[in-house]
Amino acid sequence: MENRTIDNIRNVAIIAHVDHGKTTLVDALLNQGQVFRTNQQVGELIMDTDPLERERGITILAKNTAVTYEGVKINIIDTPGHADFSGEVERIMNMADGCLLLVDAVDGPMPQTRYVLRQALQQNVAPVVVINKIDRPEARVPEVIEMVQDLFLELAVTSEQLDFPVLLASAKLGYAVADLESPRQDMRPLFDTILQAVPAPSGDPDAPFQMLVAALDYDNHLGQIAIGRVSRGSARTKDQVVLAGKGGQTHSLDRVFVFLGLERLEVKEAPTGDIVAISGVENVSIGDTVAAADQPEALPTINIDEPTVKMTFGVNTSPFMGREGAHCTSRVLHARLLRELRTNVSLRVETTSSPDRFLVSGRGELQLAILVETLRREEFEFQVSKPEPVTKYIDGRLNEPYEHLLINTVEEYVGQLTEDLSGRLAELTDMVYDGAGNVRLEYSIPTRGLIGFGSFFLRTTRGNGTRDSVFTEYRPMEGEVKESGAGVLVASENGIAVTNGLLNAQGRGETFIEPGTPVYVGMIVGMHRRDEDIAINVCKEKKLTNMRSSTADIAKRLSPKVKMSLDEALDFISTDELLEATPQNFRLRKKELSATIRLREKNRTQPVREREPSA
Repeated sequence: MENRTIDNIRNVAIIAHVDHGKTTLVDALLNQGQVFRTNQQVGELIMDTDPLERERGITILAKNTAVTYEGVKINIIDTPGHADFSGEVERIMNMADGCLLLVDAVDGPMPQTRYVLRQALQQNVAPVVVINKIDRPEARVPEVIEMVQDLFLELAVTSEQLDFPVLLASAKLGYAVADLESPRQDMRPLFDTILQAVPAPSGDPDAPFQMLVAALDYDNHLGQIAIGRVSRGSARTKDQVVLAGKGGQTHSLDRVFVFLGLERLEVKEAPTGDIVAISGVENVSIGDTVAAADQPEALPTINIDEPTVKMTFGVNTSPFMGREGAHCTSRVLHARLLRELRTNVSLRVETTSSPDRFLVSGRGELQLAILVETLRREEFEFQVSKPEPVTKYIDGRLNEPYEHLLINTVEEYVGQLTEDLSGRLAELTDMVYDGAGNVRLEYSIPTRGLIGFGSFFLRTTRGNGTRDSVFTEYRPMEGEVKESGAGVLVASENGIAVTNGLLNAQGRGETFIEPGTPVYVGMIVGMHRRDEDIAINVCKEKKLTNMRSSTADIAKRLSPKVKMSLDEALDFISTDELLEATPQNFRLRKKELSATIRLREKNRTQPVREREPSA
């Protein structure tokens, strides 16, 4: 038995920072590979098939596709660019022999660019750099290439990794070139570079079957589907396989699929080096090795970085429990969270002292918010707490995660942002002005300081800016994050909100609800202008009298309600509050609904003032 090179296959992952054009590049490669009919309408961002991906404009899950070029099958893996979903990059990197590192011709390398490149180089994946969006008028190609070279000098593991090809492209317009003077026609130069620079997979095609599971899918007819690259041998239907290291139960491969375009093609046999999807193996997890029953040798498992943010998921305990959701019990919620772990490898789920609450940890606020939204759409009804950082003890000291924060905005907002970030324990590490009114700020900030910053950033910059962050290291916990100082308006009666009650509430602050909204005691209905919570009756009707006046018929108009997104609501709540999520609504509420008990707890935790001696 000996390893042989499989020359007719290439496996490539596309990695980049968020919004640098990965999914658009996949569109261009698929169109160039002629995987669609001439009259077929496929649209844009073809690989973003999940409704949440379409709504938010980001890639959440890594996906496989393939094209054929010059007789060579090129398997392409589209990956997420947001740091919160970096676990998707880590789990699929073992399937690739090369990667296309996309870098925006205007932005240059960003925090996630550094992270994904480090992952690729540590896996000894051959890089091909693609400077994308060169059609933009403000593109600065020579400067960005120099920045990429500096990044490779910093992260390269071997000297061979410093010798990488660089191509210039516009994925949107569908062309790639070797230099700015070359004619801009199609994506052939990129395909040619992939064939030359990305090594072909190798393995022993005559050895018994072996595959590391890197992704999972589910089909209503076939059951669980495992996806991975064939390390040795061939994947054949009806072959007997086992999960290496997980007992001796034998499974039969029911179906074997390979990828081409947007389809999975069923085949009788898939060769060494190809990326396949197999069915018939039960209770398989990401990181498991599926191997031939007569030689069940396990491959090294997938290493996933630890989560940095946590929040509790619990059964809805409000008076409205069970009105809007189909799944309301702790047993069903816990089973669904455990099922999520099978495909989302960067999550952690732990039980707590309460049987109705579970601690869920992830890579960031966005990843947990996506999980909340996913469960809502599956008819779950539950409540979640404010996100908190995952801390741990190192050498006897409590440590917390720190992140590298990068902000691009205009000069007029620098003062407000700097003032807020200083209260969040952020340290300014770099500031660059471009001379045209734009500024680039870099900070080192604890994760607990970043929680809640997203909403403030959007309000302050009015959309004129971007922010990105990525985990860097754990450091000893020091200092206190400055609280926002805003209180809330809490409903004091059960009932239906009316105009008169909301007018009274708007005299104290801004409201989150409209007339006709059902409320309950302890539900948060607005934001107070001062730093204290007050109870208010938004169900109070206007008293009717027999007296008439000249101004009685003047209509009073309510101010529009403050409408928050799910992400903003998670940013807004404090540690003594919860977000109640249902398929139809999400509501903010106090953990303790009774105002009397809340006041008693507050008095108990406040220090008692010493009485001054009488004269």
